[in-house]
Amino acid sequence: MAHSYSAVAGVVFLVALLFAGSAVVNESRAQSGRIDVLDPHLLPLGDGKVSTKPMRGFVYSCRTQFRGGGAQHAGDWIHGSTWDATKKIWVQGNVEWPDSTLAIAMSNGERRIAGNGLPVNHTTGIFPVRPTDPAYQIDRNPNRIEAQQIAFSLPLMPALAATPGCVPMGMIGVALNGVAIYNALDDGGRDAVAHEVQDRCSGHPQMTGEYHYHGPSPCIPGAAANNRLIGYALDGFGIYSMYDEQGKELTNADLDECHGRVSQILWDGKQMSMYHYVLTSEYPYTVGCFRGTPRRVQERVGGDSPPDKGQNRMRQPPAEAIAACAGLSSGSQCRFKSARGDAITGVCRSPAGELACVPERP
Repeated sequence: MAHSYSAVAGVVFLVALLFAGSAVVNESRAQSGRIDVLDPHLLPLGDGKVSTKPMRGFVYSCRTQFRGGGAQHAGDWIHGSTWDATKKIWVQGNVEWPDSTLAIAMSNGERRIAGNGLPVNHTTGIFPVRPTDPAYQIDRNPNRIEAQQIAFSLPLMPALAATPGCVPMGMIGVALNGVAIYNALDDGGRDAVAHEVQDRCSGHPQMTGEYHYHGPSPCIPGAAANNRLIGYALDGFGIYSMYDEQGKELTNADLDECHGRVSQILWDGKQMSMYHYVLTSEYPYTVGCFRGTPRRVQERVGGDSPPDKGQNRMRQPPAEAIAACAGLSSGSQCRFKSARGDAITGVCRSPAGELACVPERP
């Protein structure tokens, strides 16, 4: 069973999140019957909430020393221990990514995910940030968005680990629109969502060009829906939307030390009671620590800072070749179109530990 997604022109802006920054957003939510708990004008700032063990409301970080990067100046939306999401600016621009790809397939008890890391069906700001952009005065992100080669497999039915594990810098999950999800920290160990200036979709690139989110995005499909899957963490557990099944906004008070909970969810077409993480507008936003055992990700990695130990770069087949074998078994015939537009036929093999379409030799 496979699902493939390819970007088309235009932007898909679904239900706006708190970060959209307008009073109209709150009014529409009230009219929809949802119950908002957090005040977007007074969101708790996550600075200093980095731990060396699992703690509710903290990031249990594998990294304990930070380089001090990130935004160069504090925005005027930050006030002491709180920040105002409705006042935060964003990086200007409206760049389309028609070549974005994402393939998700289930086979032999595994969920195989392959893509090129570009956002499916949404635009981005212009990066590097231009000197004429007001964001440049706060966060002079010099990085350019570039396609990545991402491929990994997750367990269809993940199990809780004996003890929670720390989260690295770099990818900790992926949204259903193909965008990488990072933890809540910037390169200086601060609250990245509050301090860094992202684009209208709350994303930006790091040093190797990987576009990513640190928290909620109005461009993640279903992010403001009730109890809906919006992505997967690298331990295989799902990441679900900001509201529960009754339409109540979830906060740290509702979640455990890893920013998750056990409740009834729709998982691969079946209703079941299962552990899952929750996207929130409150730090640490997505995954505070891993409740399961994370899988190694094959990608061009960097994080907002250099990769943590164990996240070394790995050579692998192109994302298009990996996607071509999604849902197929080793030895199956396959075909794909290369980045240059060449039509290639081959056989599904595992040249780098990941099933991919290997071109037939003449």
